[in-house]
Amino acid sequence: LNLLQIQRNVTLFPEEVIATIFSSAWWVPPCCGTAAAVVGLLYPCIDSHLGEPHKFKREWASVMRCVAVFVGINHASAKLDFANNVQLSLTLAALSLGLWWTFDRSRSGLGLGLTIAVLATLITQLLVYNGVYQYTSPDFLYIRSWLPCIFFSGGVTVGNIGRQLAMG
Repeated sequence: LNLLQIQRNVTLFPEEVIATIFSSAWWVPPCCGTAAAVVGLLYPCIDSHLGEPHKFKREWASVMRCVAVFVGINHASAKLDFANNVQLSLTLAALSLGLWWTFDRSRSGLGLGLTIAVLATLITQLLVYNGVYQYTSPDFLYIRSWLPCIFFSGGVTVGNIGRQLAMG
């Protein structure tokens, strides 16, 4: 999904990091994979700690639809052109909340999604501030204002995968 951002010049890596348009920085997949594993494990752990087992739409077909919607939201952030970033951010926020409402609806899912969005946004801000990479047309300090929406919907999606895997 990072390639969508690179292809539209939303995310810029230094020339020495990316040789072609079909590659990404070497550290992005391991970092995202590790974060996804942690988030996927965290959701069922928090559910059991709170004593609120997640029972809404507990089947693989629903999880796969959630993944498809998340990919669509990510694709929209890179491909759709809006008059300004506020419109794009509000649209992606509505889509992200719609993803949570359609596939999760738990208080723990909402809270974890928001926490993940805040923490991931802060980490991204630090990475961009330190010159690891940059965003074109940043409008929220060093990043794009819609990025927390992507982190929120990604957290909900990976959380649903983790919950489904924990059932087995």
